[in-house]
Amino acid sequence: MEDGGDFHWEAIVDEQNTVSRRRFVGGVATAVGVMGLRPSIDLFAQATQQPQGGAARVRPSLDEYDSYAKLSFNENPYGPSDSVMKAMTKAFKYANRYGYPDGGITDEIAKLHGVKTENILLGAGSGEILDVVGTTFTQGGKKVIGVEPSYSQVYQHVTSVKAEAITLPLTADYRQDIPALIKAARKHYRDVGFIYLCNPNNPTGRIVTKSEVKQLLDGIPEDVPVLIDEAYHHFVDNSDYATSVPYVLEGRPVIVTRTFSKIAALAGMRLGYAVAPRELIQKMRPYSIGSINAVVKWGGVAALQDTESQAKVKKVTIELRQQTIAYLKTLGYDSIPSDTNFFMVHVKRPVQPVIAAFQKKGVLVGRPFPPMLEHLRVSIGNPDEMQRFNAAFKDVMGAASGGSGNGGR
Repeated sequence: MEDGGDFHWEAIVDEQNTVSRRRFVGGVATAVGVMGLRPSIDLFAQATQQPQGGAARVRPSLDEYDSYAKLSFNENPYGPSDSVMKAMTKAFKYANRYGYPDGGITDEIAKLHGVKTENILLGAGSGEILDVVGTTFTQGGKKVIGVEPSYSQVYQHVTSVKAEAITLPLTADYRQDIPALIKAARKHYRDVGFIYLCNPNNPTGRIVTKSEVKQLLDGIPEDVPVLIDEAYHHFVDNSDYATSVPYVLEGRPVIVTRTFSKIAALAGMRLGYAVAPRELIQKMRPYSIGSINAVVKWGGVAALQDTESQAKVKKVTIELRQQTIAYLKTLGYDSIPSDTNFFMVHVKRPVQPVIAAFQKKGVLVGRPFPPMLEHLRVSIGNPDEMQRFNAAFKDVMGAASGGSGNGGR
């Protein structure tokens, strides 16, 4: 891989846009200072392990955190676009109000998907929506069925509310086993609360094809809800993939979730939503907290409208992912094909010490994902962060047997 000279992010977010960023960040900093809040760096937690005995996790200083190449949470490293920053800055004047104008965020989402507003449920990130689904549909001891590894928060939440998760292994090529999911749903029909499908899957980055989604929906009992998590939808460039929103329009018991945390770069602002039939939304709504701030609603509207910036982020992300995977291949390390802003590479050794070694090199990478404990998940950062990752990988891992070892740098 070259040194990233071909990537000029200035073409995506012009340096002149920093004026609006400074105004927004300055306003937030002032508000935080007035409230007497101290920033916490919970994002760092994923790359570290909780010490035994319940001891407090040691957090880095702000300067130390800022110095890391952050490739652990599948974030958009470039930040919100200029139009989103301007919208959020303008909306900050509503920070002291309850009944504030919200920019028409629900209407905008409904318009995007061709549904009614009654088919939309907002959440503080799609993570809240996933929890709401878990709480709603596992009442009375109902179970969730899904694969492992996948986005484990779904299973963790279900078990926390005294329900049960039935998890199935991936196929040999790290894909979700649709026939096995159908078989399990039929076998446990009376006990199934919902089926969970992360598409594309996190952490593997592999899609469930549109024909496989149809196979699943046609193969299970027709009244079993299916939660389809499309957090990484915007990064897919694969003709075999399609969103599952049309099934909602058909009236199927399908719940599609989306987030603004990834392509829209609003992970720290927390906004997501569900698209589902009216009757499912009505069941879910009582369990929704509704703790979404005024600023992100306006930012969300602007993000939905700014498709040009998102297309540029998608393009540069795919290019960097392909180049990074190709570079690792020259060292003798294979990666799982990915359609997302992250990928998994087989490091051929226990991954936990590898994660720690990367942290010492100033690079934060994904946590372990059992049972794939020799695979490392790597988020796609900006060109500089990926250069740092490549250098750290070569230092930490070296060339595997059969690799060229020259690294292409």
